[in-house]
Amino acid sequence: MGKEASQDELIFSDETGELSPVAPPASRTPWRILIVDDDPDVHTTTTFALRGTEILGCPLTFLHADSATQARELLARDRDIAVILLDVVMEEEDSGLKLVRHIREEFCMDETRIILRTGQPGYAPELDAIRDYDINDYKTKSELTRNKLFTTLTSAVRSYRQIRTINENRRGLDLIVHASGELLALSGIRNFAAGVITQMSALLGVRPEGLICAQRPPEINGHDEGTVVIAAAGKYAPLINMPVGDIGDPAVFGAISSCLDAGQHIFSHHSTTLFFGSRTRRNMAAYLDAPMAVDDSNRKLLEVFCANISVGLENTLLFAQLHDFAYFDSLTGLPNRRSLIKKLDERLLGGERGRYALALLDLDGFAESNATLGNHYGDELLKAVAQRLQSMLGSQCMLARLSGDTFAALGQIEQLLPTKLQTIFREAFIVQEQEIVLSATVGIAHLVDVDGNGSEAVKNGYLALRRAKSSSRGEFVYFTRDMALEIRERSRLLQALRVAIERHRLFLCFQPQIALADGKVRGVEALLRWRTEDGRLIEPARFIPIAEHSGMIVGIGEWVLRMACFQQAALSRAGHNTVTMGINVSVGQLRHPRFLATLNRALEDSGATTQLIELEITESMAMEEADSLTRTLEAIKKLGVRIAVDDFGTGFSSLAYLQRLSVDRLKIDRSFIAGMCKGERDQGIPEVVIQLGHRLGLSVLAEGVETAEQAALLSRLGCDDAQGFFYAHPMEAAELLRWLESAPS
Repeated sequence: MGKEASQDELIFSDETGELSPVAPPASRTPWRILIVDDDPDVHTTTTFALRGTEILGCPLTFLHADSATQARELLARDRDIAVILLDVVMEEEDSGLKLVRHIREEFCMDETRIILRTGQPGYAPELDAIRDYDINDYKTKSELTRNKLFTTLTSAVRSYRQIRTINENRRGLDLIVHASGELLALSGIRNFAAGVITQMSALLGVRPEGLICAQRPPEINGHDEGTVVIAAAGKYAPLINMPVGDIGDPAVFGAISSCLDAGQHIFSHHSTTLFFGSRTRRNMAAYLDAPMAVDDSNRKLLEVFCANISVGLENTLLFAQLHDFAYFDSLTGLPNRRSLIKKLDERLLGGERGRYALALLDLDGFAESNATLGNHYGDELLKAVAQRLQSMLGSQCMLARLSGDTFAALGQIEQLLPTKLQTIFREAFIVQEQEIVLSATVGIAHLVDVDGNGSEAVKNGYLALRRAKSSSRGEFVYFTRDMALEIRERSRLLQALRVAIERHRLFLCFQPQIALADGKVRGVEALLRWRTEDGRLIEPARFIPIAEHSGMIVGIGEWVLRMACFQQAALSRAGHNTVTMGINVSVGQLRHPRFLATLNRALEDSGATTQLIELEITESMAMEEADSLTRTLEAIKKLGVRIAVDDFGTGFSSLAYLQRLSVDRLKIDRSFIAGMCKGERDQGIPEVVIQLGHRLGLSVLAEGVETAEQAALLSRLGCDDAQGFFYAHPMEAAELLRWLESAPS
């Protein structure tokens, strides 16, 4: 190539401190040095000068290329090169420089150090070459003495090792970040553990042959399940779910036990066992059939990896716990409402929905037992019921606990027949060494009748259950579509009632009450009415129960009370100052802590005559709320307001409450008046009520009087007053005033 021998020759002068060749142990990986030069003497003298030399504790291995073309072919096959000693001038004057660009750009060998050396510096000026090409050192062959060659090569190898270590750490961190992301995307502790095996194998660059074991503390599920294989891959796959003690391989068992006992990693010539700690004491150990060389660099990477896995383990355990809270009942261990709805959604989408039914079982008298014996007793009873349901239905049905004492069973229709469900409660339950006999009220809904999703199916079951509970304990009722129509109608009516209140569509009518002795007007009763936008009247029997159930009755009742008091004052001003005003009040109103204040304010604001206001409570209210009503009614009486018991005779309790409550009048329910003229037996109840009322010093009024015959008979029986269509229909205030002008006074 026209190069002078004196320029190509490597000169090794005598220098102090000659290098002592050291024979490297076979286990140390040598540094691979590529010599690219078209002069054979350069290859020979370089390898001779560095023969047996160690750099940074490792020997050197030399590869040779006589041209840039040959070097490209070699590097295309093998790029694991630490340093390239590269001549500039070979086939062409700039072959070496072109090869540098090819190495960096085409082969992407950024870690390899390139030392450019030349015997003809004019072809590649040092400053230009360093500026324009990614080379790491520039030497003329004449200045590379033996010691200087060693020094230059040592510097290059050290730089190569540092860059490679940095890049390996970066790649390791990239793998860890990727592994962490992949693992976080997995759900469930078993999927997470299986992912750890895969990611560890990728990090170590080995096949996924291994297993993951997890410790389980005694608190979980109430008993010690020991250490169990929760994930496995390769030849260890059959060991999944097996206790560690049952693993047949002593080496595997020993490595895992040592790792978990010591709480640290175990490295051997044949395997790697990593420890993943958990604050919940559900520690994990990962065993892989692959050794791992651990130095300071990859030890730090390993610690980062294990720390990430431990955090992921904590998160996975937390997610599992949250999943349990979200889908399982913590007391009984049964699936909860959310789980049931999810399963119902699956069944409703299937083609066999006509074969399945949902049964809701509500324990009769549970609330009373819980209140009497305590919550702990109630919890034990619920667990006993859950265990009974599981033993008798668990293999055939999905069971769930929906609320306090309401359980659900989803299964095929023939498995949920009422007779079969009732046998579950035939035997007593043993709780705290006591025998408890229970019954359950049942609502059953066939999935074929569900028009919607799982939530709708549960709603249907509750409708049937509510209907069953309204009849008697221990009964069962099947859901029908009429029930759904009824509830939708109630919902529609409730919404319409809210709108009616906002738009002032509620108003009062007044029905006169007549004294049977002389036919004079004794009083009037205020009756609530609802007229729709199109002029239709909604029956009070339809909307008042809805108002009571929704709680709206308190606000409505307060408005009725005030309007009726103002109307009584208006009647007095019109000269009818002896006419009483009867006002119905609900139990919700009387229970309200501000009721007495509301009544006082209505009386004061309206100027009504207190003695002419009569509050009417139903007999059922008087019976059920007698204890709580006593003080309230006494306070009302102190104001001078009268009290009447409405619908009297329809209750089923003792009449003793009449002696405890400060009432002034009994009103015989219209149902007893309608047929009282048919015979002596039919007039028995009105007659008894009239006599009872008079014995207790109370006046008696008959409601629903519609004929002269009924009025005459009531008069003969001694009834004081009557109210009904025979005398007058309910009328609005203006019409009432006109009617009173012509009524007997």
